[in-house]
Amino acid sequence: MDHIKRRSFLKQAGVAAASSLVPVRGGLAARRQAGTDFTSRVPKYTFPRTLAEQQEQLKTNPLILRFKESRRKMAGDPYRPIYHYVNPENRLNDPNGLCFWQGRWHLFYQGYPPEDPRQHWGHAVSEDLIHWRDLPYAIYPNPERCCFSGSTLVEKDRVIAMYHGTVVGNMVAVSDDPLLLNWKKVAGKAVIPIANPDGSALPYRVFDPCIWKKGGLYYSLSAGTLPDGPGGKRVRANFLFRSKDLAKWEYLHPFVENDRYSLVGDDGACPYFWPIGNRYILLHFSHMSGGKYLLGDYDKVRDKFGVTDGGDFNFGPHAPAGVHAPSATPDGKGGVIVIFNMNPGKPTKGWNQIMTLPRRLALAAGDKLAPLRIEPAGDIESLRYDHRHVETMSLPANEDVVLEGIRGNAMEIIAEIDPKKSPMVELSVLRCPDGRETTRIMFFKNRGYRHREYGRTSASASRYSSLITIDSSYSSVLPDVLSRAPETAPVILTADEPLKLRVFLDKSVVEVFVNGKQCVAMRVYPGLADSLGVSLRSQGRDAVLKSLDAWQMKSIYV
Repeated sequence: MDHIKRRSFLKQAGVAAASSLVPVRGGLAARRQAGTDFTSRVPKYTFPRTLAEQQEQLKTNPLILRFKESRRKMAGDPYRPIYHYVNPENRLNDPNGLCFWQGRWHLFYQGYPPEDPRQHWGHAVSEDLIHWRDLPYAIYPNPERCCFSGSTLVEKDRVIAMYHGTVVGNMVAVSDDPLLLNWKKVAGKAVIPIANPDGSALPYRVFDPCIWKKGGLYYSLSAGTLPDGPGGKRVRANFLFRSKDLAKWEYLHPFVENDRYSLVGDDGACPYFWPIGNRYILLHFSHMSGGKYLLGDYDKVRDKFGVTDGGDFNFGPHAPAGVHAPSATPDGKGGVIVIFNMNPGKPTKGWNQIMTLPRRLALAAGDKLAPLRIEPAGDIESLRYDHRHVETMSLPANEDVVLEGIRGNAMEIIAEIDPKKSPMVELSVLRCPDGRETTRIMFFKNRGYRHREYGRTSASASRYSSLITIDSSYSSVLPDVLSRAPETAPVILTADEPLKLRVFLDKSVVEVFVNGKQCVAMRVYPGLADSLGVSLRSQGRDAVLKSLDAWQMKSIYV
């Protein structure tokens, strides 16, 4: 993905905005660089073919030992999460190629090794989507300059990775060993070149690809834009290709039809196209508006995706402190597992971005206004300890109710609240005793859009969405924290449905799942040592806390 950080923020974060980190995608400059030797300076190792031999070799692998030492040195950073995945060294960018292979989940990501800070595909493995174990870098640059974003396709006997190689085009690599440690690039060059040899214009953009298979043929999307918007403005486009052998690809046409959910200026980066229930979902990233999705139907005769719904995973700019790009794969049960990287809002020495918790997406039966279910995935419960419970209690109007004994910055909280007629109920976390620092999670019942369902001649019914907000306006007193506007997302509850919040706090990240129907997340950086408290508030009118459970959370790196 074309991810060039603002130079001002890079300067604050202590990351050099070096020309070596700025990709060149096409044109004369790219053609001139395409023949350059971009061999990585990072040590690369060949691994044996059996699982037992691989596990044994990893015990003494120099990169693994280096990663362990790097994790040890950064373990004391007060803002480094302990149960959200963070790469072991240096910077992190997009997650890539999430997949399930031979009983294990594999997460790849854009890593920047310190001795050669160009994007390589970093690699981690997990048996439960929560406890991740670092593996050596998987895919190294050359002939490409940098290994950018892409996806994977799991076949019976191998895993195929398709990704963007800067200055050359979209690349394909394959692996078939137990831990996906050894990768071989198909054709040894870009399979979809970034430019025509004669310099003539292409009818498509060669950009972040995804890959799937249908009827014995491989299909791929390449991200980009077309000037089809109002006034000739550029809008999201995803270009479809087809191949028999992974080495030679035929361009077909733009893939998506009837998309009225993307914004003018979105660019469809990091696409992931997968079945979900009896429909299909296209997850993607916009450099303008963050993580997004489109739902619809796949016309397999015409090879077109007809959009019927869409939505966001990020509700505002993707930076600072917002949700960034997705990586997704089917879960084998009709759902899709997705994980995102999140952008920083404060400089942190030696690292920057993190991963969200994995989320499971599924179709909601019969709900046209809220067709997508979203819930945390993986064995999160295995991290819990020191359980605390709060019984039913009244929330008097306009009073802060501090929950004594429930404190922490690495916690899970499950709360059920009946707002009654309160216009706003609030759960505040990471709160200091005098209120100078607090992160507010607010629910506004029936305060969102009015959705009207029409009959043949007139409106027959109306529903209002509610709103869930994370407000970090008072989360930090530190001068180098970049403020973010409140993150506000729609959530549609039935008339008598109580509010059910599942909140995850992890040092510098807050993730909030709402009734299995919505998720909002944000990076926060409290600066006061006692910003650990939890409180409740009902504004204007009384509400009722029906129950609250809280747990401290273990580190996944111990």
